[in-house]
Amino acid sequence: MKTKQGMRPQDIVVLLKIISFGENAWSQLVLADELFMSQSEISQCLSRSKYAGILQFDGKKVNKQSFMEFLQYGIRYVFPQQPGAIVRGVPTAHSAPPLDAIIQSEEKYVWPSGKGSVRGQSIVPLYSSVVDAVKLDSLLHELLALVDVLRVGHAREREIAIQELKKRIV
Repeated sequence: MKTKQGMRPQDIVVLLKIISFGENAWSQLVLADELFMSQSEISQCLSRSKYAGILQFDGKKVNKQSFMEFLQYGIRYVFPQQPGAIVRGVPTAHSAPPLDAIIQSEEKYVWPSGKGSVRGQSIVPLYSSVVDAVKLDSLLHELLALVDVLRVGHAREREIAIQELKKRIV
């Protein structure tokens, strides 16, 4: 019998993508295509999420309350991040919508990408293909940026991000 491993960063990306579908039907193939991941990787993500109790047993719906609790209280400890060097990239955290309209800051945070339009401190994304995946889904970009606020933000920023995530998830 295979031992279950703990959550991995890409599991969060997959769960947020499922949430971005709303009530629309989805398949593992669609997830794999839109997240630029392999189908086996998607399958493993779903399995770990079911085991953790964040994905319902049927594997189709996210347990939103459980997921929100994990994001609010655990993500910054399980997948911590410190801002790095100044690079060109895709805006994230408070530098991306929706918080860029709420929080005014001179410091910008970005996911490193040569195709990016903004210079700022680098934040390693939860998964390498995030930079491409958010081009296809603006809601996913918002959700990932809000999660990054929980990973790198200060207390005030995190509180705002939690409220914004609750609006979109719960």
